[in-house]
Amino acid sequence: MKNFITFLLSLSVSIFTAKAVTPSIDNTPKPRIVVLTDIAPADVEADDMESLVRLLSHADLFEIEAIITSGGWNSSGGTYPVEWAKFANEVIDAYEKDLPNLMRRSDQTEFKSITKEEQTQNIGYWPSATYLRKRTMMGSRSLGVDKLGKDNDSPGSELLIKLAEEKDSRSIWILVWGGGNTVAQALWKIKNDGDSKRLEKFVDKIRIYSITDQDVDWGQREQHQLSSHKWMRENFGERLMFIWDESAWLSQNYIGASHWKDYETHIQGKGNLGSVYPHYKWGVEGDSPSFFYIMPVGLSNPEDPAQGSYGGYFKKSLSNDKSTVCYNNTSEDVSKISRKYEEYFYPSIFNNFAARMEWAATGKGNRNPIVIVNGQKGLDPVIIKSAENRSVRLDASKSYDPDNDNLKIKWWILPEASNYDGKAVVKDAHTATASLLIPAGDSGKSIHIICEVTDDGNFNLKSYRRVIINVK
Repeated sequence: MKNFITFLLSLSVSIFTAKAVTPSIDNTPKPRIVVLTDIAPADVEADDMESLVRLLSHADLFEIEAIITSGGWNSSGGTYPVEWAKFANEVIDAYEKDLPNLMRRSDQTEFKSITKEEQTQNIGYWPSATYLRKRTMMGSRSLGVDKLGKDNDSPGSELLIKLAEEKDSRSIWILVWGGGNTVAQALWKIKNDGDSKRLEKFVDKIRIYSITDQDVDWGQREQHQLSSHKWMRENFGERLMFIWDESAWLSQNYIGASHWKDYETHIQGKGNLGSVYPHYKWGVEGDSPSFFYIMPVGLSNPEDPAQGSYGGYFKKSLSNDKSTVCYNNTSEDVSKISRKYEEYFYPSIFNNFAARMEWAATGKGNRNPIVIVNGQKGLDPVIIKSAENRSVRLDASKSYDPDNDNLKIKWWILPEASNYDGKAVVKDAHTATASLLIPAGDSGKSIHIICEVTDDGNFNLKSYRRVIINVK
């Protein structure tokens, strides 16, 4: 990893000194997530527990609506053991002990009431352990489409319905670390209640990101007709946003295992969360790409899986079951693109984790830069309209670092998200102020540019901002 990080940093050569600013809690609402996890003892499979540690070290970025324990490959196709749910609570217990240190990262001094925590949380807010325990429950303990029915309701499936019917315009991202039987059961129940409008609202509200298809026994993993995942895609079609990852989880497993020494050094034993982070068995944190994908770092809009992000790259096409369509990365050409970004962003994602574990252990550490492009603050993409054969100015000079670190700037084009035909080149791409000449003949096209900002503090933390140039 050291050589890879050195290569990436060598691309960015322009340094400027930023002003010191004490960060406050952001006014941007967090993305809403629900985790379906088949968390298990470390000697069975450690990666769900690892992923939950990483998720809670980033709990200020996500509104964790529920942690639902349920069946998956870890239970080998059998009924999920009730006693395994305790491992989720062990991670929450460790999080609670580290909270006083983690909260210093946002200058947070207290928690909201539970009633207010259950309303909108903004980026920068660390939820209480009491809130998380209240939202941790059992889902469907069995797997497969044949289990769907009136006897398959669970606290998890009932909560999903309740969450989707709240007056909240934000999407609910259901992150499937094991099997998706719990969300399929919620859909089955509403569908069989016969209220078509209620069903449509539910389908329109949820987004599913599935780490492979674990709603079948491991030995039956190619028999997708047995899975409730296929049932969901068949019954609700392209109206249901379904992302099926078969690339990012494998990259994370493999790269993590090949750099395990970094986890031993910077993650294990760091604070109480680090003390419950287990040694990997098959691979490292195979489920984490599900929340990497929606991590609010200014890099992408999760509603568009073809933008390319921390969670890889996806295209809507025929899925692995050869009969349903969803966003996936299984074809050779899409998988190649996805793997490119999975490998590129891995060091940045790991360094974020390592820096946060320092906060958990010591109550101090490095924080990510704040990127401001063309005077626009926030995380939303900067939209620029331009005619062809015009030069577009790109200005990140007002970006700053909350720890007064020096910053390096790099502008780069993300071609797979763009659809321009000509040759676009960013001029002065390693300076705070760059420009791009819009190619001729690209009227009606778009060009996606990433502003990547790296500090020179511990772990060289990065932040991003996407710029979309629409050529008129």
